[in-house]
Formats: sequence, C-alpha cells, structure tokens
Amino acid sequence: MWKKLAFLFLLTLIFSCKKEEGTYRGGYYWIYTYGYPRMNFFEAAEGISEKWKIKYHAVSGCMIDPKIMHSVEAENKKTYAAIEREFGKRWKEKYNKDIDGFMMKKVEVMDVLIINKLFRNELKKHNIEIYNVEKEIQELNNEGEFKVIVYNNELRYENKECFRATVNTKNRKVSIIQ
Repeated sequence: MWKKLAFLFLLTLIFSCKKEEGTYRGGYYWIYTYGYPRMNFFEAAEGISEKWKIKYHAVSGCMIDPKIMHSVEAENKKTYAAIEREFGKRWKEKYNKDIDGFMMKKVEVMDVLIINKLFRNELKKHNIEIYNVEKEIQELNNEGEFKVIVYNNELRYENKECFRATVNTKNRKVSIIQ
C-alpha cells in the first residue's frame, strides 16, 4: 500500500511540474515535510511565505515509509538548489533569520493595529473585541509591509474572514482592503 502511495506521490510531483526546478508551482517553492510538526516554525514560515515565495507541505506525520522519506528528501534537494539559484548561497541563513524575527514583527504589527482608529472601527463593525482578534499576518517585503487577515471564528465557516488590512510598521500606516 505504502509503495503504491509513494509511487503515486512521485508521479504527481514529476508530472504536475511543467517548467519546475525542484517543486516550484504557483509562484512558490514547495518544501515537503514529515515528522512531528514544529508549530512555531510553521507559523513563522507561513508568515514570511509571501516574501520568500516558499511554502511547506506535510506529506506524513511521525510514521513514514523510508521510500517516501527518501523521495521527499530527493525532491527537497532539487528545490533547495533552485532556491539557492534564486536567492544566493546564503539564502538559508537569511531565511532562518527572518523565521526567528517573525514573532517580534507580529508584535510590532499588533502594536500598530491596536492604536489605529480605522482598524478599531472595522473590528466594531464585525463585533470583534480588540483583545480577541484572530488574525493571520504575512510579511510582504523588507520595507515593513504586512498583510493582515482578520477572522471571527464564531461565524459560520464560509463567513469567518471579516476583512483584510495592510500595515506598514515603518510609517505606522494601516489601510483596510476589504
């Protein structure tokens, strides 16, 4: 059973990528993972995914067939080489620095949002208390620009996303998108 799944996984990777080097699809480099998920790492990686154009996809949990593990590692090796060609030899060092700094940047974003009247008014429109903001934050570039998606988890699934905003932490500006 696992051998068939591994074979299908590899075929999917090979044939779904037309001009790809490694696993470049939809404007992102895809890195495949397995094992116990490191939640803080993946939250930060998602937060900087727009800036780096790198996304992660778990192909298995803690239990994994060695053949799948080897195929994932081989595919990721090609992806790392393609990322290196795009961002340079020291890309991993810079990427890890961005991962480490992302949590502090989230605090900066919230610092800007919490005192912004436009943002607070938008929260009121959606009956969200400032101390209970469910949000997703993504860093867009090195210029202090972020995209924020605000949710209300008490709403039905299809209506959970309430609005989007852009935040510039350098000039402390907030714009409501939707």
